[in-house]
Amino acid sequence: MIRFAAFSAVALLTLSACERRDEPAPTPAPATPVSPPQTTPAAADPNALTSDGLGPARIGMTRAELVQVWGEDSQPNAVGGPDPETCDEFHPTKAPADVRVMIQNGVLTRITAAREATVKTDRGFGVGEDGMAIKQAYGGAVFAQPHKYEPAPAEDLFVWSRGGSTAYVVDPAARGLRYEVGADGKVKAIHAGDPSIQLVEGCS
Repeated sequence: MIRFAAFSAVALLTLSACERRDEPAPTPAPATPVSPPQTTPAAADPNALTSDGLGPARIGMTRAELVQVWGEDSQPNAVGGPDPETCDEFHPTKAPADVRVMIQNGVLTRITAAREATVKTDRGFGVGEDGMAIKQAYGGAVFAQPHKYEPAPAEDLFVWSRGGSTAYVVDPAARGLRYEVGADGKVKAIHAGDPSIQLVEGCS
């Protein structure tokens, strides 16, 4: 009897061990994926010169709207265009240094950063930059034309953000930049706005 009880105990222990061996190993919990750190894209510089404007001055606003944000003509007694009611160019009192505006039929159509201007475009280019660097930065998006009055390497570099073409642009909804490069190969002015950026003699 004692021998039977001992045998039964051994049998139970053996069976229990077998059952433990047959149990599948617990599946490890899946590793929680680690998300890469979130980076916030750099915001566009609100003070950069773009084809749509500069700061609060936006292409397409009326002269009255422009005066509200940048003030009146800083030299009201200076001679403007031949027909100021149709087209006029001037430096508003609150505009950045050496930045001129063009008003055509009461609407802001062009902003020009001239020789002493320190503003930069949204690509980081300003007056005094090397024309070749601009070509390299924009690649196939830049359209070069010979300068009307100066010998090469003087040229006009057009970059249209919308509505542009290699021909003369007339669509009033078109917007672009024109980098005016002088005979020394350096940018001497930047024009931003609608098709009026193609005008080479002020309003003509």
